Amino acid sequence: MTGRGGEDPADARTPFDVIGDAVESIGTTLDERNTCTELAAFVCRHFCDAAAVDLLPTDAPADRPTAGPDLARVATAGRTELLTPWPPYGARPLSVRALDEGHPISASIDLSGRVPRQVMTVPLLAHGRLYGVLLAVRQGPSFTDLDTAGTHYAARLAAVHLGHSRQHNAVRTTVLDLQRALLSEPGRPHPNLDLATRYLPAGGSTLVGGDWFETVRLHFGRTLLVVGDVMGHGLEAAVDMNAYRSMLRYVASTDLPPHRVLRRLDAAVAEDGSRRPATCLLVQVDPARGTAALSGAGHLPPVVFAGDGSGELLRLPVGPPLGTGLGGYEQVTRALSPEDTLVMFTDGLVERRGEDIDESLARLAGLRVPSAANVDDLLDEVLLKLDARHAEDDVAVLVARIHRRHTT
Repeated sequence: MTGRGGEDPADARTPFDVIGDAVESIGTTLDERNTCTELAAFVCRHFCDAAAVDLLPTDAPADRPTAGPDLARVATAGRTELLTPWPPYGARPLSVRALDEGHPISASIDLSGRVPRQVMTVPLLAHGRLYGVLLAVRQGPSFTDLDTAGTHYAARLAAVHLGHSRQHNAVRTTVLDLQRALLSEPGRPHPNLDLATRYLPAGGSTLVGGDWFETVRLHFGRTLLVVGDVMGHGLEAAVDMNAYRSMLRYVASTDLPPHRVLRRLDAAVAEDGSRRPATCLLVQVDPARGTAALSGAGHLPPVVFAGDGSGELLRLPVGPPLGTGLGGYEQVTRALSPEDTLVMFTDGLVERRGEDIDESLARLAGLRVPSAANVDDLLDEVLLKLDARHAEDDVAVLVARIHRRHTT
């Protein structure tokens, strides 16, 4: 394999070239296994013929190691594919495994011959914490001081990125736990309303956002349904989301119509000045009259699926997002029968990269859902048909239907 330290005079790289390659090629993502694969590939390009990385589990003691032989024993345990004689023209793995999993990621390079091998073990150590160990193996001459220094530098760089990855995952887990706790118990709707909700965090590396839903039980059998989305992502967005929910419950308890609830909420958030703007959709359902009063603040309109399974996108005036202090919210009222199912959602349900939002909304309204499905089954059907579990942004959905009265 050409390119390994000193073997190809035509590719004589300086230490600065090697360092630059390490900085550019190791830690390109926040994925731990990808970082380890990049580390193994880097040391094989410059210093060795085969490499393996073993990661300690996240809950393992990770203090600075004090005994080198123990580290070497961990690195070489179970690595017979690197430490036993290599057959001529055999394929040697560049592997990564977690010590508590044992699932390797492999890529192959061709090696030949049965010459002696040199072995080096290097800890993945940064800021006094041990994340794992690198095993580097080469044929022929011993590792030079430059080889050793370069491998240690790469291992240290990978360890720093592993630390960032675990910090990122810890924060994301905290935010997810917070958001699930906040959304696990939406307010108590009136018994004459059937309700189903779902919250699906995005599966990518982006931190979760401030998507939320809420229900507020009102007088005379009415219920206020709410879906909102705080702009931005991360712990701050989740905290602001909880603040919006608390303020909305307080304002809605005055039993104002939806557009006036939005006005008061907008004014309160704008006066506070410390909260991020948010979009919001309010629908006040009156089962006794069979009506729904709707008002929006920068939010996508809802869809209603009729008894025959066909969908309709409701058109309504949309005012500015909450927190701008601009006001100007309006309200529309439409009929809502027990055969109709109201679907309120955040943009993650429908938006697709590079697609016009009108086309995205038309896809949802164009779905055919089972006419006899209960609200939970209907919601699951919508999520399945829109592939919501692979959405690029968080998804919050609230589905409601007036409870049919049975007469005898």
